[in-house]
Order: sequence, then C-alpha cells, then structure tokens
Amino acid sequence: MDTFLLLLGLLFVFLGIIGSFLPILPGPITGWSGLLLLHLTNAVPMDKTFLTITFIIALAIFILDYFIPAMGTKKFGGTKYGVYGTTIGLIIGLFSPIPFGILIGAFTGALIGELLYDSKDVNRALKASFGAFLGFLASVTIKFSVAVIYFVLFIIQFWEYKGGFWS
Repeated sequence: MDTFLLLLGLLFVFLGIIGSFLPILPGPITGWSGLLLLHLTNAVPMDKTFLTITFIIALAIFILDYFIPAMGTKKFGGTKYGVYGTTIGLIIGLFSPIPFGILIGAFTGALIGELLYDSKDVNRALKASFGAFLGFLASVTIKFSVAVIYFVLFIIQFWEYKGGFWS
C-alpha cells in the first residue's frame, strides 16, 4: 500500500507542476495532495505542522490566483472581458501546435475580450490586454514556483525515508 501511495503522491506533485499552467487544475493544491499522500504512508511519519503550513501556502496561492490576473487587467484599465478572454485564450493556446501558444493565446484572448467590450478604443484594449498578460505571467510564475518546491520537498522526504518503503 505504501508503494501505491508513494506513486500516487508522485503523480500528484507532478500534476501540480502541470496544473500551474492549466486553469482547470489547481497546481499548488494538487501538489500539496501529493505531499499528503506521502505522509499517509507508514514509511514517512505524519508531520502535521509541515502539512498545515504547506496547505495554507497552497490555499493562499489558490485564492490569489483568481485575483492576480484581474489586478493586472484592472491596473492597466481593463475589464472582466479581458480576464475572461485571457482564460479562453490560454486554453486555446494550450492545445495549439504553435510555440509559446499559452502565452500568445493569453495575450490574444485578452485583446479580443477587450475589443469585444469596446472595439473603438484599440489603444486601451492593447494596454489592458498587456496588463492581463502580465497578471497571468505573475500568477503562473508563483504557482509554478510553489509546485516545484512541493515536488522538491516530496523528493527530499522520500529520499530521507526511502528505506522504510522497501523494508
């Protein structure tokens, strides 16, 4: 059972890294779930303080993820249309075969969203879509950093207690 929880936990911390780019999958919380699964094994002792602190961080990042792109958009004079366009463009860019599709999709989606809101003011739409793009980049950078840290913590803890898995 420990080996199953270990492999499932490893999958979750890996999905946490992928989830930092996908708006559908909450990266840090998924990564934290991998840490929890590791601590549910008999080989790694349950450290409630560690799990609580890492969960609070994951939850805070999860909540901030909804505000950071919007703050970037608002800071540059955008609307909710730009935020929605960023998300839709991100999803489309994710599945596109072009290089940097996620980044291009996020910017283009924000621009289209802002132009749908007000097609007469192209300069405002460009400025707002740039703000949405910066907010998206900031959000992804924070989520990716936390997800990678959780992955590293998982590996460190596994390495420390690896003998307990196969003894």
